[in-house]
Amino acid sequence: MDVGKLAAIDVHTHAWKSALALDDALSDSQEAMGRYFRYQPQHRTVPEMAQMYRKLNMAFVVFTVDAERGASRKITNEEIAELAHKNSDVAIPFASVNPHRGADGVRMARKLITDYKVRGFKFHPSVQEFFPNDRMAYPLYEVIAEAKLPALFHTGQTGVGAGTRGGGGIRLKYSNPMLLDDVAVDFPDMPIILAHPSFPWQEEALSVATHKPQVYIDLSGWSPKYFPPLLVQYANTLLKDKVLFGSDYPVMAPERWMEEFAKLPIKPEVRPLILKENAARLLKLR
Repeated sequence: MDVGKLAAIDVHTHAWKSALALDDALSDSQEAMGRYFRYQPQHRTVPEMAQMYRKLNMAFVVFTVDAERGASRKITNEEIAELAHKNSDVAIPFASVNPHRGADGVRMARKLITDYKVRGFKFHPSVQEFFPNDRMAYPLYEVIAEAKLPALFHTGQTGVGAGTRGGGGIRLKYSNPMLLDDVAVDFPDMPIILAHPSFPWQEEALSVATHKPQVYIDLSGWSPKYFPPLLVQYANTLLKDKVLFGSDYPVMAPERWMEEFAKLPIKPEVRPLILKENAARLLKLR
């Protein structure tokens, strides 16, 4: 990967479909998310995403979410890693392991690190139904911390289940970013990324990221025109070295994100930090 030639690094994208799958239909949940974000998801396999991001001159971090405790996913961590490595000029593989898998999940994480060379891990507490500071998850964090890899956590409200009956069973309480303050204390050498503007807990996210040196914030999942002024203020100042560009693709097009981000009052010297330099340093791409 030639980082110097890249315009940006998108640290938050989802592979929604296996490249081996014949069925092109969206799941009910994916259709609901498309309605919520008012965008029809496209380019859902890793190779399709790689082709798109090459045209944009961007790199992207890609992952799935291990949502079910025992069942297999439609797209596996292993497939994502293998396809990302085949497209390593633009693709960076993260993995996802549900903490409810227990010892099996710990073994899975070790294998993904050693055999598949994943570069980080994604957690979605509301979908995976766990509090991030639950000691149940700590053996998994220990493996990630030992490898000195970042852990990316969904925080705040989610588009998953939004607008569906009972919110699709998704409980927002699990994704309060303040819960990750405990994790940051207990795993000081594990970089933590708080994904998304953390509505309705934006101030909590800013507090944790300001207080804990290894905690970052990504700006995915929201149109920049809706960013709270306080988030923009901190991105411009105290957190200028710890805020990251993320789109949440395929539910938000990176082109739309970039167009709206350009209209924010971000300092000229801070823009390249958010769009690329902070991620390049965090992901050790240089």
